[in-house]
Amino acid sequence: MPRALISVSDKRGVVAFAQGLVRLGYEIISTGGTSAALKGAGVPVIPIDQVTGFPEILDGRVKTLHPKVHGGLLFRRDLPTQVEEAKKHDIVPIDLVAVNLYPFRATITRPNVSFEDAVENIDIGGPSMLRSAAKNHEHVVVIVDPQDYTPVLERLERDDLPHGFRKELAAKVFAHTSDYDAAIAGYLSGGANELPPIIGMGLRRVQSLRYGENPGQRAALYVSEEPRGMTDLSQRQGKELSFNNLLDIDAATMATAAWPTMPACVIIKHTTPCGLAVGSSAVDAYKKALATDPKSAFGGVVGFNTVVDAATAEALAGLFVEVVVAPSVQKEALTVFAAKKNLRVVELPAARDPGGLDFKTVRGGFLVQDRFHFDPDESAWKVVTRRQPTDQERFDLAFAWAAVATVKSNAILIARDGQALGIGAGQMSRVDSSFLAVHKAKQAGHDVQGAALASDAFFPFPDGVEEAAAAGIRAIIQPGGSVNDAKVIEAADAHGITMIFTGKRQFRH
Repeated sequence: MPRALISVSDKRGVVAFAQGLVRLGYEIISTGGTSAALKGAGVPVIPIDQVTGFPEILDGRVKTLHPKVHGGLLFRRDLPTQVEEAKKHDIVPIDLVAVNLYPFRATITRPNVSFEDAVENIDIGGPSMLRSAAKNHEHVVVIVDPQDYTPVLERLERDDLPHGFRKELAAKVFAHTSDYDAAIAGYLSGGANELPPIIGMGLRRVQSLRYGENPGQRAALYVSEEPRGMTDLSQRQGKELSFNNLLDIDAATMATAAWPTMPACVIIKHTTPCGLAVGSSAVDAYKKALATDPKSAFGGVVGFNTVVDAATAEALAGLFVEVVVAPSVQKEALTVFAAKKNLRVVELPAARDPGGLDFKTVRGGFLVQDRFHFDPDESAWKVVTRRQPTDQERFDLAFAWAAVATVKSNAILIARDGQALGIGAGQMSRVDSSFLAVHKAKQAGHDVQGAALASDAFFPFPDGVEEAAAAGIRAIIQPGGSVNDAKVIEAADAHGITMIFTGKRQFRH
């Protein structure tokens, strides 16, 4: 009888898979919790210690690290000398291995996990069996992904397991164990004040795309196992997502993350907001975000940090948009959206600060930094002008400071009453961004008299303040830190502007 060794932490589908193998005449070898789960479902199981002739020891740390296991996985069936050697040592061939590993990554992301718990979730036997089987994939079928259970069973039933398919399964194993080892290395290396000396990236392709930023560029979506990221994306309707759609979806979820306690909406064009607001409801926030710059909103990606209901969907009906993304979309809203067959509707959990690292590509490598997250702490804020902000101005400044963090630098954002009025993004000089923010606000019909202005980095010269003052801006928030801070403050005082220094830069290159 052919033999299958099954030992899994993720038990999704494993009982049905084992039952299918038994129907095909396989003996099942198993360990610990997997063995108990299979026996409980009526699947006949050979305990691993019956194969090895040795008990599990050291609290389960050693159970499969044995020649009877690895010999059964590694010996070549096409070499008579190895076949004879296996017989000599009573090594029975193992023809199929289904193994997945202790949940190390999930363990270390738990709040307040201890170092001891993390170390105990470093799997040793699992990767060893997977690598042995994958090395000998011409003779052993190896499965690390539960999604492969059904395809493998179907092929076993047809006796159709060509070398290419076996090699594909083996490649998955080495990619998976590489990612697993990289997570462990990342956890153990480095320290609080330094980045790890070596970074491994194990990414899984989940979607091939028609093309990249432009036709002729190959593209695909790869995801890590990081929670609350693209791995959790669910498309509810519409055309296939494009490369640029996915970039804008990510920008949209990050842009609304600064307001976890109130509905927020952003309209993204080319990964930067052209509209952004908070409101009393999703539809209120959307209407205010659209009013920021209704002309630029055409063809954008609309993102929410809250549930999209039918009223919000109805409000969106009058605008051509590429994608709507929200943590949840109600059935009634989907019914409204269904009238626009090509509209992509996506559910993606609201972004939270997960920590971790952020990567940017350069030729032949990556630049790595701590992932940016907006810090709402106002304790370090300092009013540097003679005039103190009013309560309304302080509210407007706090909103503007959160909103400008989502805009590409050089970034200037004008706001009032929880709504962006004008946005200047990506300009080569900050004074040009100030001019553009005022221009866009006036173009959309907004009166910026008495509004608040945020700058993502310091004003290097007073000219940006002069531009704002000419438009009637009465409150400014910025990091400070320029050699010309005194001149900038002097310009603000001269125009009766109140100014806050936050002491933190929010630059997005």
